[in-house]
Amino acid sequence: MAKKANTAVKDVEVAPQVVEKPIIKTPTQPKKPSWEIKDRTYTLSGHHSPITYTIPARHSAKYPLLWFDEESGEQKELRYATNQNSVFVQEQKGEATLGHIIFHDGTLSVGKQNQNLQKLLSLYHPAKNIKYKEFDPVEIAHDQLDDLEIIIGALNMAREMDIDIAEAVLRVEIGSKVSGMSSKEIRRDLILFAQRNAELFIELANDDNVQLRNIAINATEAGIISLSQDQRTFNWASNNRKLINVPFDENPYSAMAAYFKTDEGVEIYKSIEKKLL
Repeated sequence: MAKKANTAVKDVEVAPQVVEKPIIKTPTQPKKPSWEIKDRTYTLSGHHSPITYTIPARHSAKYPLLWFDEESGEQKELRYATNQNSVFVQEQKGEATLGHIIFHDGTLSVGKQNQNLQKLLSLYHPAKNIKYKEFDPVEIAHDQLDDLEIIIGALNMAREMDIDIAEAVLRVEIGSKVSGMSSKEIRRDLILFAQRNAELFIELANDDNVQLRNIAINATEAGIISLSQDQRTFNWASNNRKLINVPFDENPYSAMAAYFKTDEGVEIYKSIEKKLL
């Protein structure tokens, strides 16, 4: 008789499974810039500094003084009251003592104890950055640094510039006088020009039309090409063969510079360039 198979199943211990809960990160809210308690100075915009200048200190039909609150979607009326902590009329309580906002010689200094007026001028007043701005030494230093870097770049460019290009750029600044100058005089005046007006200098140095105009001028002065008395026609000086007619009301040398960029003009330019060497 066959033996029955042992079908008993041994108990196997299974380690308990731990289900990890997903980590949900709460998005961080951007922090509002903190308000720094300090003395502040405000200056009028522009180049004029009248002895006294007054800007509106409270809302009126003639001079609206409102600030739009994006959170509530409301226009809030502003008022500078010397005995109130808030600049918003709806938050002011009791009788309000109105104050004046007066600039003396283009400047208004507000001490750190007068937070009411500072916040009105720095945060809410609609005339900010239009009629006046807050004096910021860091911002001014940043702007001055940018200007200095532009000047340094222009000076380096002027120092390394090829003398022919230097002559072309300087001709825009001083005209035909450059034709009688030595290379050292050109280099000196070019550097002074770069220092005095760096942005214009860089713009001219990168404008190939400036160089092409100078080639046309030099070719005319050298007798390679000629410009008619009415300044309407360029010809070869050797045989009087016409090169171009100058469009009406256009500078003849600018027209010649544009012509040099055409298929026909490129060959003329190469021929003139060889004769100028």
